[in-house]
Amino acid sequence: MELLPEGSQMIATEVASPFLAPFKLTLVVAVFIAIPFVLHQAWAFIAPGLYDNEKALAIPILVSSIALFYGGAAFAYYVVFPLLFEFFTQTGPENVAVMTDINQYLNFVLKLFFAFGVAFEIPIATFLLILSGATTVESLSKKRPYILLGCFVIGMLLTPPDVISQSLLAIPMYLLYEVGLLFGRLVRKRKEEKEAAEEQEAEL
Repeated sequence: MELLPEGSQMIATEVASPFLAPFKLTLVVAVFIAIPFVLHQAWAFIAPGLYDNEKALAIPILVSSIALFYGGAAFAYYVVFPLLFEFFTQTGPENVAVMTDINQYLNFVLKLFFAFGVAFEIPIATFLLILSGATTVESLSKKRPYILLGCFVIGMLLTPPDVISQSLLAIPMYLLYEVGLLFGRLVRKRKEEKEAAEEQEAEL
C-alpha cells in the first residue's frame, strides 16, 4: 500500500473477496509458520529407518532446507516486492488509476513467495545430487551455461511476465547453484581425506 500512488486503495471485484482473501491469507500464514513442525514430524517418521551416519547428515540438511525456504521468502518480501511494485505503479500511463484487486494481489504475492522459497532450495538439491553419486562436481561445472539458461527459463515460468522479476529470481538461483557446487567440493574433499586416512590405517 505504501508503494501505491497517493490516494489509491485496494478493491474487491468479486462478492466474496473481502472475506475469502483474508481467510486464504490466514490459512497460508498458518502453514508457513508450521513448516518446521511439519518437517520435524516427517523427520520423526523416517528417522528410525536411517543409519547413524545418515541421521548425522540429514539433520543439517533439514535445518538448512527450512532456513533457505524462509530466506527465499524474506528475499522476495524485502528485496523483490518493493522493486516490482514501485516499477509497476510508476511505469503505467498517467491517466490510468492503479486500483489493485485484493484477491489478484494476494495470488501474485503468494506465487512469488512460493517461487522464491523453492528456488532457494537449489543448494540442497545440488548437494544431494553430488552426495548420492547421481552426478559429479566436474559434470555440473561443465554445464554452467545450460544451468544459467535454465534458471532464466524457470524464472520466466514462475514469475509474472516481466524481465525484472524474472532476473531477480534467476540470478539468485544461479548463485545458489554455485553455493551447492562449493559445498559438494568440500564434502567430496573431506570424503577423500577420510578414505585416504582409512587406507593408511589399514596398511599399518
